[in-house]
Amino acid sequence: MTLPYRTLQPWLLERFGRPVHRVALDAGSTCPNRDGTKGYGGCTYCDVEGSGTGAFKTGAELSVQLADGLARVARRGGDLPPGGPGVGAIAYFQSYSNTYVAIARLREVLAVLDPVLDRRPGAVVAVAIATRPDTLSEEALDVLAELARRVEVWVELGLETADDEVQRSIRRFHTLADFEDAVRRVHARGLLCVGHAILGLPGDGREGARRTAEALARTGVAGVKVHHLMVLRRTQMEKAWREGRIATLAVDEYVDWLGDFVERLGPEQVLHRITGDAAPADLLAPIWDVEKNVVREKLAAELDRRGTRQGARALPRGS
Repeated sequence: MTLPYRTLQPWLLERFGRPVHRVALDAGSTCPNRDGTKGYGGCTYCDVEGSGTGAFKTGAELSVQLADGLARVARRGGDLPPGGPGVGAIAYFQSYSNTYVAIARLREVLAVLDPVLDRRPGAVVAVAIATRPDTLSEEALDVLAELARRVEVWVELGLETADDEVQRSIRRFHTLADFEDAVRRVHARGLLCVGHAILGLPGDGREGARRTAEALARTGVAGVKVHHLMVLRRTQMEKAWREGRIATLAVDEYVDWLGDFVERLGPEQVLHRITGDAAPADLLAPIWDVEKNVVREKLAAELDRRGTRQGARALPRGS
């Protein structure tokens, strides 16, 4: 079935000519919202692992994380025909802001990839670096552009919302202008850019979801990750939720907003993710009794019901 929106796996298969899976890595980074540069405690929705694995805190060296992850990816390629390119991996530096480090440390982290960039099968075919738009220096971009001579590099930037006032209220402390500037600089280096968004943030609303999609389309990021607001334990948002000051979206409401969001993206942008998840022990709300595939099917059905598809309400570029 042809979906009315662009999904990641077909794009990866077309781009790399093989199945490709992520290997999540935790390099022990932090962010300016935690070390006092801009604030303490992180964004109000962010847990103590910085939306990552927490592996670094367990003592798992980065090289061990990588080797274990690549072994898992290799097992997923067991059914592929012999003699082919095999399965590929995306080394995903996920936790916190991975360019918010000294340049020497950034080089040290990326050097862990050296032994696996050119190995076939089991190669790392792309490197994804999650960071903030206000922690992406020109020196860090120099290092990433250098790496991009050997392997494809993606820079994943959190926007979350296009509303600067909502950004302040969730203690994110950067602006839409920061995001737009960072995307321009990533593109100037020839790197692929992925933007992140959260629907249902307090004070953002359905119109906020639409404006965020329009901002992501306007910047021309190649990929988009979007998910619903989740209230997790050990976050600043937990207290407000327990006091009844924060509501979350029911699954059908989220799908309705998500339809608006997807209609306003560019038709060429790839949806890397349309929902999120968390460990059951950490998730307070919302509790949905549906799997990710059900959300994907519901979105397709909603767009079909509207008679639209991704990009149907996209503004002309430059608007």
